[in-house]
This record gives sequence, structure tokens and C-alpha cells, in this order.
Amino acid sequence: MVFGRSERRRRPAAAEPVTLKILVAGGFGVGKTTLVGAVSEIRPLRTEERLTEAGRPVDDLHGVEAKSTTTVAMDFGRITVHDELVLYLFGTPGQDRFWFLWDELARGALGAVVLADTRRLADSFAAIDYFERRGLPFVVAVNCFDGADRYPADAVRDALDLDPAVPVLLCDARARDSARDVLIAVVEHAMRRGTQQREPALP
Repeated sequence: MVFGRSERRRRPAAAEPVTLKILVAGGFGVGKTTLVGAVSEIRPLRTEERLTEAGRPVDDLHGVEAKSTTTVAMDFGRITVHDELVLYLFGTPGQDRFWFLWDELARGALGAVVLADTRRLADSFAAIDYFERRGLPFVVAVNCFDGADRYPADAVRDALDLDPAVPVLLCDARARDSARDVLIAVVEHAMRRGTQQREPALP
């Protein structure tokens, strides 16, 4: 028996996953490269160079004296959250002298992670100010370094003077599951904010 074209049972084509761009930002040596590398399902692209004596006057190594390399352009990785959602991760350079790259990296991003280190919390202010000015949704993720004092999320929120709507999480940038939870929090926060902005104001 020959079936006409309209009678053939066709297998539905698989839907293409939604792809979203997420930035991973924060101060120098806070763990951005580590987080992207921990969670990426592909070999991450890294643009690290060794720190040199020439850079010591401009690179503040206080609290990260053992650090020997630095990101000079970006980190890049990818994670498939589920069949319908893929995140592309762009880690920003932390030093002030590479800030000219941020505008290009932020273009088209859904949201951002601001990684924070409680030993150098003031280093987070620049990234927070940047995303607030651009209106880009972000979460603050406190990277719990070994030996660093632990503070509750609300204490970190107060210290950073964050809007109550900005999520604050504790994480371990070395652990895949912990890093994944942070990225999911960014997506959920950005979606919630987008929904709120689309809702009509009450009369």
C-alpha cells in the first residue's frame, strides 16, 4: 500500500534549544575563570597570561598573592541546562585596564553573575555599578574560599547596599553543581524581572 505525502507519519523535528548569554564578572582573582571551567561541558576558551613584575604597580595582589596568571580578554564556556536551554558563558577580565572590553562582552547578554570574595568585598562594587547602570539583571554569588570568613547572604547584601530584589547566593566556584545553581539563579531572576516589566501597572 502506498501512502500519499499527507498520509505519511512524519517524525516531528526536534526543537532547537534556546541559547542565552550570561556574563561572569567580578574583581581580580575572585574565581571567574574557575567557575566557567568548573561548569563548562566543552573545553573552555581562556585568555590567561602570566603576571609579570611590570604589572605589579597596576594589579593589586592583596589577598591573592599566590595568583600567577590573569585573564586579559575573556573566558568562554557552554553548559546545557536541559534539552531546551543552553547557556553561553563569558567571563570578563577583572582589572580596570581591561574595562574597555566589557561593553562588547555585555552586548546581547540576558544577565550576569557578580562573583564576590568577602576578604575583598569592595572589589565587587565596580561590576555591580556597571550592571545597575546598564539595567542588566544580575545576582551576587559569594565564592566561599577556603579559610575565608563566612557571612550570611543578608549581611553581604547590606555590605554591598544591594536592592532587595537582587539574589545573593553562597557558592563554591570549583564545584560544578554549585556553579550550575548560580547560573540557573541568573536565568530565573532575569525572567522574573522581564515578566514584572511587561505586566501593566495597576490603576
